[in-house]
This record gives sequence, structure tokens and C-alpha cells, in this order.
Amino acid sequence: MKKEIYIFFTALMFFTRIPCPKWVNHDPQYLRLSSKYFPLIGIIVGSIGALIYYGASFLFSTEISLLLSIFATVYATGAFHEDGFADVCDGFGGGWTKEKILLIMKDSRLGTYGTIGLLLILGVKFAALRETNTSYIPLILISGHSLSRFIATTLIFTHSYVRDTEDSKAKPAAKSMTISMLIISSIFGIAPLFFFKNPWIFLTLIPMYVSKMFLAYKFKKWIGGQTGDCAGAVQQLSEVVFYLTIIALWKYIW
Repeated sequence: MKKEIYIFFTALMFFTRIPCPKWVNHDPQYLRLSSKYFPLIGIIVGSIGALIYYGASFLFSTEISLLLSIFATVYATGAFHEDGFADVCDGFGGGWTKEKILLIMKDSRLGTYGTIGLLLILGVKFAALRETNTSYIPLILISGHSLSRFIATTLIFTHSYVRDTEDSKAKPAAKSMTISMLIISSIFGIAPLFFFKNPWIFLTLIPMYVSKMFLAYKFKKWIGGQTGDCAGAVQQLSEVVFYLTIIALWKYIW
């Protein structure tokens, strides 16, 4: 149990800016096992966004409350996954060989493709949340963050890590995922869906996984596998797909 607590706090320190005990560090041994708690971190981050939205809604409009909520989740993670998504946009938008794509993705500077990609995905995220039932927004936020992180862990499970350099901080977390770790990840990822008390909500898993398969195909074709940035891109895209699917379910089925 003590080891699992250490692994959890390692995940919390790596994936967020939330303060952790001083005895926690980026030990590669624990970081390699931390991906199974990725969706649990999503529950925490989503809960932060949900609390900010709920509190702000007493003072501001739904639009402002949503913007503050999105800002809170981005701040809580240090834009960790948004940065990965932007790097993927830059790398695959401007590179035509594996070496060039990986080189661009490693560049800390934000390019045109990354800028446009971030603006579009954040815009769609806001617009989609605005169209959902406002009384469900807190639960939708928590579920979107947890489930999208589970989908990202499936990429780590199905595709090998391809970056050769040893100086990547994300390498231990993105390099390996065992079946037992994937099962733990799925439990944390899917758990919030049960609070909807409607079985139709589980249909969101289908388009989310399809979005992962689409990106995974691109990753495999161009670079032969995945990197930490690729997992971040899967998380961002599948989160938005979750919100869009919720709208479709409410309109046609729910």
C-alpha cells in the first residue's frame, strides 16, 4: 500500500502542478508505474474544473463560468496535455520524415500548426460544453477528464514508445503499460460514468476509442509508434469527442 501511495503521488506530481509531499520525486521506477493512475488524476483535475464552474455559476454567466473552469484545469496541469497536442500539430503538420517530426515535436517553441490546433480544440471544447445540459456540466467535466485519460493509456498499451533519447522526462510514463495497469486505469476512467445512471452514456466510449485509433494510425504510419506528446494529443481529442458525443446522445437518444 505504501508503494502504491508513492506511485500515485508520483503521478500527481508528474501530470499536475498540485503540491505533493516533499518525499515524492520523479523516480523513473515509480513513474513507469504511474500511468495506471492517469484517469484518477483526471478525476482530480476534472473535479477542480467542476468546483470552479459550480462556484462561478453563482456569480457569472454559464459562458464565463465555463471559461474559468477550463482555465482552472489548464492551470492545474500546467497545460501538460495541451502542450502535447500542440507539439503533435506542429510535428505532423510541418514534418515529412520520422526524424523531422520528432525533432519539431521536441522543440519548445510553438508553431503555426500548434497555435491553430490549440485555438480550435479549446474553442470546440468550450462550445460543446456550452451546449450540454448545464445541470450535468460538473459531472460531464469529471467524466471527460477521467475517461479521456483512460483512452490515452490505451495508446501506451497498444503502441511502443519511439523516441530514442534518454533525456525525455515523459519516457518512463509513456514507455510501458501492462494489462493489469490497463485494467486499473479502466476502472478509474469509467467509474464516473455510473453516476449518470443511464446506460446510454457508455456509448461515448465508441467514438472516443475511434478517435484514438485515428491518431494511432497516423502515429504508426509516420513515426512508428507513440511518444508522451502523442498520448497528450489523444487525451485532448478524445475529451472533446466525449463532449460532442454527449450532445448527440441528448439530441437523438437520451
